[in-house]
Amino acid sequence: MNQRICNAILHRNVLRLVYDWGNRIVEPHCYGINDKDHELLRAYQTSGDSKSNESVGWKIFRVDELNQLTVLDQGFASPRLGYRRGDPAMTKQIYCEL
Repeated sequence: MNQRICNAILHRNVLRLVYDWGNRIVEPHCYGINDKDHELLRAYQTSGDSKSNESVGWKIFRVDELNQLTVLDQGFASPRLGYRRGDPAMTKQIYCEL
């Protein structure tokens, strides 16, 4: 478990990270494990690169593929529209969530 991700969720801090080939800024909402034992992060991306060419919106990231994860001082006020607690992608366990 990555405690920095849980702390960012708890304190509503924005994350900067590299995923695939690009830099991204995200608001983390939920962190847990799926049925294939992959740690996942559900986050709302506010800017940056994206393979899908959608640089803003809901994303799910495999934590083992995150690079240069940085917790920023910048915060966010509340969960984004469309967020649901108990994320169904995290089938085995949820470590932390908004």
